[in-house]
Amino acid sequence: MAEEISTIIATEEDHMKKAIGHLETELTKIRAGKANPQMLDGIVVDYYGSPMPINQVANISVMDARTLSIQPWEKNMLQPIERAIIAANIGINPQNDGSNIRMFLPPLTEERRKELVKKCQAEGEHSKVAIRNIRRDAIEHIKKLQKNGLSEDAAKDAETNVQQVTDKYISAVEKHLSSKEKEIMSV
Repeated sequence: MAEEISTIIATEEDHMKKAIGHLETELTKIRAGKANPQMLDGIVVDYYGSPMPINQVANISVMDARTLSIQPWEKNMLQPIERAIIAANIGINPQNDGSNIRMFLPPLTEERRKELVKKCQAEGEHSKVAIRNIRRDAIEHIKKLQKNGLSEDAAKDAETNVQQVTDKYISAVEKHLSSKEKEIMSV
């Protein structure tokens, strides 16, 4: 029984790590006034009929704090890349100069910064909900074990351990959100 409990807790912790990883990925996509190549993650380009991530058809580099440069490996990919960026609606218009695509990030207004903070808070709340759902599933497993002969004390200890792991990951979400909020709100 102790082996099964440790397996449940290890599985729970693994799922929670994935939830944190997802949160980190989503937060990097939210721009904080600085150019970041990860802003373009998730944008798919039509590459001769098959969808490809933009970073697999072009070099993406940061020219300065507010400018991204996209240099396609093939010149005829300029138009499809430009169309994919416009279709992704990330709030930045690409500028095609015939060999590169440049993206100039406008400075963030106070209103836009607050919007981005709200967006980060929403992502954080999604992560917290996911973590709580993982906790609920782990506690359900423990209750099933209790029905199958696990002692009440062992079940309570296991539930306490599950709650401690949950608290640890909820506080990690809070740390990520506060650091991203500082990053967004700094001018």
